[in-house]
Amino acid sequence: MKAAPAAQKRLLDLAELDSAADRLAHRRRTLPELAEADELSTRVARLATQVITAETEAADLAREQAKAEADVDSVRVRAERDQKRLDSGQVSSPRDLAGLQSEIASLGRRQSDLEEVVLEIMERRETADAQISRLVAERDELATARDAAESRRDAVLAEIDKESAEVKGRRAEVVSDIPADLLALYGKLREQFGVGAAMLQGTRCLGCRTSLSIAEINRIKAASHDEVVRCEECRRILVRTPESGL
Repeated sequence: MKAAPAAQKRLLDLAELDSAADRLAHRRRTLPELAEADELSTRVARLATQVITAETEAADLAREQAKAEADVDSVRVRAERDQKRLDSGQVSSPRDLAGLQSEIASLGRRQSDLEEVVLEIMERRETADAQISRLVAERDELATARDAAESRRDAVLAEIDKESAEVKGRRAEVVSDIPADLLALYGKLREQFGVGAAMLQGTRCLGCRTSLSIAEINRIKAASHDEVVRCEECRRILVRTPESGL
């Protein structure tokens, strides 16, 4: 393959821009802000689930307390009604009187037991409400930290995207100076090796950092200036410049 020396030299500019694009892409993938924001988002989501669970438990306890308090009220109403009957003197039969007194005493014990149940539920609700407050505060604090991390992430990503767009624009300018067949070869080699072209500096290929043999150097010296030469070691395009000393 042949190509004007100026076009071959443009491959070095292209390789430099492609390397810059690769570095920016790598930086974009491995940003610490990405991992930080993702980790905080995961923690916020986990806490949000815990808050829902705690709120559901508190709601269940609220219903349980309401039922227990309704039971207390029902027993108290019955006890008050029986006590009024007893105090009114309407019950004259000793047997009925003893039965009514026994029922009032039983209702009193039942009311006491139910009030203990209500107190126990209230304590559990207090614990549940405290847990909700703690979880909500922790979730909100982490959400604030997540929002800040996402802002930092977005700012860095915007900076990287701006630099990438600039590199892409300069690359388009460089590509316009390179013949299609030479560009296709460069692209194929870039896919294989990551870098498609490198400078020949003295006797050394700057692509693989290998010093070429004397025979290979003599072959390159004998090649015409428009001949596209390749490194015998890494097979990348070798671009000759004044620094090559040939």
